[in-house]
Amino acid sequence: MLKRSRKKKGKFSFSSCFFSKTRHYAHRLLLFPTAGAPYDKRKIPVDDINRTKKQKLIFVKISAKESSGNKFFSHFFPTTFLTLSPEKNSYTMITFIIALCLLIAGYFIYGKITEKIFGTETNRQTPAFSKQDGIDYIPMKPWRIFMIQFLNIAGLGPIFGAIMGAKFGTSSYLWIVFGSIFAGAVHDYISGMISLRMNGASLPEIHGKYLGNGVKQFMRIFMVALMILVGVVFIIGPAGLLANLTPDYLSTSFWIGIIILYYLLATLLPIDKIIGNIYPFFGFCILFMALGILVSIFIYQPALPEIWEGLGNKHPQAGTNPIFPMMFVSIACGAISGFHATQSPLMARCMTNEKYGRPIFFGAMIFEGIVALIWAAAASYFFFDTNEGKSLFETGANAAVIVNSIARNWMGTFGAILVVLGVIFAPISTGDTAFRSARLIIADFLKFDQKPVLKRLAIAIPLFVAAFFILLYSLYDSGGFETIWRYFAWANQTLAVFTLWSITVYLSLKKKPYIFTLVPALFMTLVCSTFVFAQKEGFLGLTTALSYILGGIAAFLSLLRFVFWKRKKRNR
Repeated sequence: MLKRSRKKKGKFSFSSCFFSKTRHYAHRLLLFPTAGAPYDKRKIPVDDINRTKKQKLIFVKISAKESSGNKFFSHFFPTTFLTLSPEKNSYTMITFIIALCLLIAGYFIYGKITEKIFGTETNRQTPAFSKQDGIDYIPMKPWRIFMIQFLNIAGLGPIFGAIMGAKFGTSSYLWIVFGSIFAGAVHDYISGMISLRMNGASLPEIHGKYLGNGVKQFMRIFMVALMILVGVVFIIGPAGLLANLTPDYLSTSFWIGIIILYYLLATLLPIDKIIGNIYPFFGFCILFMALGILVSIFIYQPALPEIWEGLGNKHPQAGTNPIFPMMFVSIACGAISGFHATQSPLMARCMTNEKYGRPIFFGAMIFEGIVALIWAAAASYFFFDTNEGKSLFETGANAAVIVNSIARNWMGTFGAILVVLGVIFAPISTGDTAFRSARLIIADFLKFDQKPVLKRLAIAIPLFVAAFFILLYSLYDSGGFETIWRYFAWANQTLAVFTLWSITVYLSLKKKPYIFTLVPALFMTLVCSTFVFAQKEGFLGLTTALSYILGGIAAFLSLLRFVFWKRKKRNR
């Protein structure tokens, strides 16, 4: 039986809910008026009651069709979910809350440890002052640098990647939390700080210094190709979404042209002119998107999966998508991403003090992990406990469709629009700096002074021409985008492997505890090697068992190579 307390119409009130099976259970619940529903004696219209047998929970979806009052709540909270849990109410969202707390604690505890291991020098002059040129080397405020770094590294990864990773079940929580703290944030922080110490050197120069000239030459080509792929991937998605939100005469092709023009300007102009000014607005949209879903989770308190329910693979194609290595490649930016280290030099050239390294590099990765956790939690409930989600889960719907469904159901029309805007601006704020990074990588290689705009154009134009042809392939080939995304995901994680080995060598040479990066380096080597052997589309497609064996051999050989290198250094 449900009872509403007798309050005046249109007011907030606490209500008591009683559930009776073999005995009565009473819970105090805060009810939000779902369309300005007046609190009177009328019968509550109940749309549906869904029982989840496995968790023995009941969700009552209440709407107020007869009322027309408070429009604020009708926009942001279109429905109210009452969680009546006689057997498990005290355990609601425990795993999610613990995971959220661990990520926050990871910044303050493990971030401080990582900072101490690296050894910051607050009196050391940064390249923002020593090489200031008004184009790429410009002193900027720490909060602005943090915002740019977060938007640079986020893109669609912590949203779409987390949603796709949630298909694997509760294990996605573990990878997001422990991957972000012990791998991703350490990877981003140390690579960014090394770049800072090397006067804002681009990532191939760092690889070359610590892994050899051959690796540097290969990485120059590899990273420029990856930056172009990132730019292309993050043109198509936003253009399609903008076309859906605007009149028919503003087609996808029109928005592709607008985004490319913006990317070109962001690549050429001084970093504080466009990127430094427009990113706060982008940041607001993405922050609202993440906070809106987080608040909705705590308001509706859905039956999120708990870790003690098991870590089994729930993917609809589990036979061809084992948790290892597929989940660890699907959830990239929300745990660890090699692309992040390509963006760090941009910010290293603007930092005014080394003490800001932890909030900017480590902190941005942790915040991205929080965004990924929020979306993974929302998607896991949506996939396994709603009829719409189950249908989309089994049919393999596009992640954008799932984002729209979650936002619409939890945040109403207005909230859903703001979420979609966040999904649009997140990739745009990554694609623009991807092309900028590619320009700087080529400029470092060719020793091109980047003050003259003609020299910047000489590098940028070929980059955009190459991107244009890849874009045409993705648009006119039915499987073009999926192919590009697949290779991008693998290349992204492979780049993280090389960066982790580079910073491991750096720590070893500095006689610092390199075990902190050696373990993630070995693990990611295992992930990427196994993925190459196991992935059937575009890679070798071997059996899972054989792929595990060969991946293990590859990781072991990498470890042997490192051990022999250390012995050689010691004997000199």
